[in-house]
Amino acid sequence: MSDKRRPVLGIIACQRRVGIEPAQTVIERYIRPTMRYADVAALIVPSLPDLMGVAEVAPLLDGVLLTGSPSNVAPERYGEEAGEGPFDPGRDDIAMGLVDAMTRAGKPVFGICRGFQEINVALGGTLRRDTSASDDLLRHHAPDDVEFNAMFDHLHPVELIPGGVLAQAFGKDRITVNSVHFQGVGRLADGLAVEATAPDGLVEAYSTHIGKAPVIAVQWHPEWGTEDNEDSQAFFRLLGRTLRGEG
Repeated sequence: MSDKRRPVLGIIACQRRVGIEPAQTVIERYIRPTMRYADVAALIVPSLPDLMGVAEVAPLLDGVLLTGSPSNVAPERYGEEAGEGPFDPGRDDIAMGLVDAMTRAGKPVFGICRGFQEINVALGGTLRRDTSASDDLLRHHAPDDVEFNAMFDHLHPVELIPGGVLAQAFGKDRITVNSVHFQGVGRLADGLAVEATAPDGLVEAYSTHIGKAPVIAVQWHPEWGTEDNEDSQAFFRLLGRTLRGEG
């Protein structure tokens, strides 16, 4: 491995249970393809706002990735009443704080699934919580009774906006993605540009610049089976270029 310094990407952790104990965890499938295809070093950022402030962490990072998670963003974060959990309030605090701190510092913010939803909420957007049980949307999550791996076999196409960041990165105007989410964008935050939509019109990706800070996020899971998916590899390479100011 080269001694040349690579960008340092912070990857947010979630609170989960390991046996009977609480743990700060990042599923490895988020870490490995990010480090490999974006060609970055990585640091895990714990979601422990009672012990650490984002202002302490942001100067150490060149960018941040907000990953997917089984937990949902708490509805009160976007002005609605209590919905279905599980929730992770510590992660909500750290994620929202990181979006603010990193964009203020002009550093990139990336999101996948929950992270895509968090960024939208942090910037003033809302979520809808019926993406698998709505008459006006296609089903965005596999049936509850399928095994874990089969959830990621639930696929649909997305249309990429011509001339957009993703269309240019992938070199095409349509890709097929996995769909593993019960929530999605309700109202897109002001300033976010749509990068991809599902056949039912649901926003599947967006981008923007907040000052000098690039923001790129997708609703699907490019970290799943990345080694067999050239589009997913292209997504992480885009992150690497963006971190280097080449995107």
